[in-house]
Amino acid sequence: MRALIHALLALALALPGLAANGAERIKDIATIAGVRSNPLVGYGLVVGLDGTGDQTTQTPFTVQSIANMLSNMGITLPPGVNLQLKNVAAVMVTATLPPFSRPGQELDVTVSSLGNAKSLKGGTLLMTPLKGADGNVYALAQGNLVINGAAGGGGGSKVTVNHLSAGRVPGGATVERAVPMPVGSAELVTVELRQSDFGTATRVAEAINRSMGKPVAMPLDGRQIQVSAPVEPERRVAFLGMLENLEVTPEQGIARVVVNSRTGSVVMNRAVQLQDCAVSHANLTVTVTADNQVSQPGPLSQGQTVVTQNAQVDIKQDGLNLRRVKAGTNLSDVIKALNAVGATPLDMIAILQAMKVAGALRAELEVI
Repeated sequence: MRALIHALLALALALPGLAANGAERIKDIATIAGVRSNPLVGYGLVVGLDGTGDQTTQTPFTVQSIANMLSNMGITLPPGVNLQLKNVAAVMVTATLPPFSRPGQELDVTVSSLGNAKSLKGGTLLMTPLKGADGNVYALAQGNLVINGAAGGGGGSKVTVNHLSAGRVPGGATVERAVPMPVGSAELVTVELRQSDFGTATRVAEAINRSMGKPVAMPLDGRQIQVSAPVEPERRVAFLGMLENLEVTPEQGIARVVVNSRTGSVVMNRAVQLQDCAVSHANLTVTVTADNQVSQPGPLSQGQTVVTQNAQVDIKQDGLNLRRVKAGTNLSDVIKALNAVGATPLDMIAILQAMKVAGALRAELEVI
């Protein structure tokens, strides 16, 4: 038992060192130039709805799409026919074409209502061409929608669980055209960092050169590292696989505090530091109460009933003490110092902004 306790203590002491090391694979912090995905989009129709489709009187594009589809199938509608269909909905279909996709590969697609359909549950997406930014068709989508939601109502009440106007078709698209990516065919390969940093770019180049035993990598700037690939084409793919799995310890990022003013969320990274400062934070509460009183006239006095309102405004302010916030050199100390003030997340936004102006917050303050 004692040996087990000593082993756990040794492991606990070793964990901070492992966390401080912070080594990451190159594939986690960088990408290979030219290896990218491409967005696809298409316009289509969903049929088979249970009376929850578009109201065709308000969505003329749905009626036009149905007429065009029937015309392409050899069905001609009589002139002046007013289609009143509730089982059809116009939708936008989106998908992402991964790198190195080949014809015949299946993709997941997202289907979103374009009109005023109440629900796409139980619908079937008809064959929809998916186009890229160049206007060419790269995939065809079709299949049954999966909607994770439900709705019900009665007597003027309605309950909806999750979103019913959008769903997915797993494996609902088939790739018809490949996007050429000549990665591995050139003698020079460019590694691009996800976040620009001159120190990290230098460390990546040093790690590649150390692994190869010769200078084959050179940082071009804070984002790009140029690497000389093997001359033999059959070795380049294996070389890129080895390169992506090399471990590098990135430079510590810029200290940053991100504040979402709409939700009150505050997120900070481990590089944030606080200097000694004093904070006075108070919650201001304003309470307004009204007391309505009715004055009735006496019998046979020919008076009038008078309604008077007595309003009382009460203002209360708590937490007027000036509190000292000690300097913090790591994230846990910063969190303890801010929590000691006793502010809510919404109040903390104002405190952080004031600390930044006063020079006590050693970090970039970004409001989104």
